[in-house]
Amino acid sequence: MKIFYCCYGSAHSSVVAASIHLGMLSERGKPSIKDLINLPHYDKTRSYQIGIPFFMGTDEKGRDIYIIGMGGEKQMIKRAIISLLYELKVPDNEYVFVDTLHLTNFITKIGGVLSRRLGIIFLGRPLTAIGIRMKFFDFVNLVKHVKNETS
Repeated sequence: MKIFYCCYGSAHSSVVAASIHLGMLSERGKPSIKDLINLPHYDKTRSYQIGIPFFMGTDEKGRDIYIIGMGGEKQMIKRAIISLLYELKVPDNEYVFVDTLHLTNFITKIGGVLSRRLGIIFLGRPLTAIGIRMKFFDFVNLVKHVKNETS
């Protein structure tokens, strides 16, 4: 099973969801801002990397966990990946795409624009983490749902 956590730029919400899934972040308590910004790929993906799946790890049940930014071309990127999986003879029931973007709030979005688009990292990166912390248990619930549905 391959699980693709998807967001706009594979820099924030998909990273957090994948990190919860893999146990890099505890489901029991909100992580600190430092915990979030120290995650692999957190607020580091460049715009030219949109559409590239990044392997985050394999979970306890052998599921491969990826993050992917889809930018404004969500359907096109998803079709491209699905067609590649088809050519590689990966059955439809062996992969799932999980949208995480709907869990981001205004603070995370503003922080992402400041950091990733405008390069004001010292201000944007902490804002993204503050916004993520506010919605953290929504991410936990999403990951629990994904784990239950893909067991």
